[in-house]
Amino acid sequence: MSQVEIISTSSSVDLGVTNREPSGHSDGLSWTTNILVDNLSSSPTLRLTASQPRGANINIDENIFPSLPPLLHGHPSIHLRNGVMNASRAAANRDPDAERAFFVADLGQVYAQHLRWQACLPDILPFYAVKCNPDPYVLRLLAALGTGFDCASNGEISQILDIGVDPSRIIYANPCKAVSFVRNAGKLGVDMMTFDNIDELYKISRAHPRAQLVVRILADDSKSLCAFNTKFGASLVAVPGLLRKAKELNLNVVGVSFHVGSGCYDPSVYTDAVMRAKTAFDMGTEAGYHFSVLDVGGGFEDASFEQAATFLTDAITTYFPDRHGIKIIAEPGRFYVSKAFSLATNIIARRAPVTEAPVNDEHSGRPAVMYYINDGVYGAFNCILFDHQTVHPYVLSIGGSFHVAASEPVTNSSVWGPTCDSIDCVCPTTQLPGALRVGDWLAFDNMGAYTVCAASQFNGFEVSKVIYTTGGFAASEVRGVLAKFVEDGHNC
Repeated sequence: MSQVEIISTSSSVDLGVTNREPSGHSDGLSWTTNILVDNLSSSPTLRLTASQPRGANINIDENIFPSLPPLLHGHPSIHLRNGVMNASRAAANRDPDAERAFFVADLGQVYAQHLRWQACLPDILPFYAVKCNPDPYVLRLLAALGTGFDCASNGEISQILDIGVDPSRIIYANPCKAVSFVRNAGKLGVDMMTFDNIDELYKISRAHPRAQLVVRILADDSKSLCAFNTKFGASLVAVPGLLRKAKELNLNVVGVSFHVGSGCYDPSVYTDAVMRAKTAFDMGTEAGYHFSVLDVGGGFEDASFEQAATFLTDAITTYFPDRHGIKIIAEPGRFYVSKAFSLATNIIARRAPVTEAPVNDEHSGRPAVMYYINDGVYGAFNCILFDHQTVHPYVLSIGGSFHVAASEPVTNSSVWGPTCDSIDCVCPTTQLPGALRVGDWLAFDNMGAYTVCAASQFNGFEVSKVIYTTGGFAASEVRGVLAKFVEDGHNC
């Protein structure tokens, strides 16, 4: 039993719950929290106790990388609750922004996704799309696991090179780049880059003539949340002309890439995309090139990944039966990180009818209660505007307790961000307990893709911080991979 901590608090709170880790996780932790408040005392106390097996310290301060926060042990749900309790301590100390929203990142989940990739697509090397989530721990873990990286700017390239990744493991997968960016890529040794227009070829011939070019072709992206065809991709009709110009400029085109769109919900489109890529390969042969790279892009969704892998594998087998001398790569992003991040937010305000019990008018669809939380669409929930995501809140704590009774009545509710902008709506309508009050906490899962990376500080609100854990899956393996990365000289 760990030592009991007693802290002062300014309000009556009762947080009492005992939780065991979900089945399937090996930590074997038992977490008990009791907050006892003496309402008759002028200085009430907050009592927190935690029990766990010997040697399973979930809060171990393990700084594998001196420049990064410590890497903790334990399932993410434990650290979501710990964060709430830490916020209670901070509030008791009158700390500014005590109830600040926070992420919990589970590196074990990232590792699990990598194993899943290797099992389903063993012949395709993933080049992680840095733009999806350039989290420093995620980048180091993937680098240690041997992935490549899809970078779209000077900043992303520098971020990857700074952790000791060889430039040959980077594809500069932005078909339209500034001349200075192209020149700097050449200086840094990043040679593989995409193009889809003649002007780009002229720029590259001047700024980085030894580049290894990959022509990006159009693919059917109509079955994706985020389509790219309106901005990127050369039609097959245009490809022969582009290849002739590349030859004229003495540039080396080494392969073909495509992208079916981010968040692809119908993976059958990979079949058509691979067929188009094979046509472009044949065009390369006619132009005097011998292509050696096939980049199948991104669009991989967690829920449909195995199905996508089957479509992709079958298509490659059909259209590229002889793959000798061809390197196949992909650009997954959200597949690796979406499920690895959860977000905890505090209810900072509430609007409800004057009556104590909100009326649940299910037929009108109008929310009976409006909850305001301390992160929104200008912060982590920018994924709603930019990535077309729908988020689903759940109660993390209510009335000072982590336990939510199954009988707790729910009502039509809406959830709003903290800014003064009316578009800052997180959930226009959702079912939440009407008894939630200011100070209670809501959590959101699947918050790792296109969230914190695009968050702003609009209205002066800070970007939510991240707490890191190795989670309940293969924790020792993850730590071993990262430790080996440091031993190999990547101590950054």
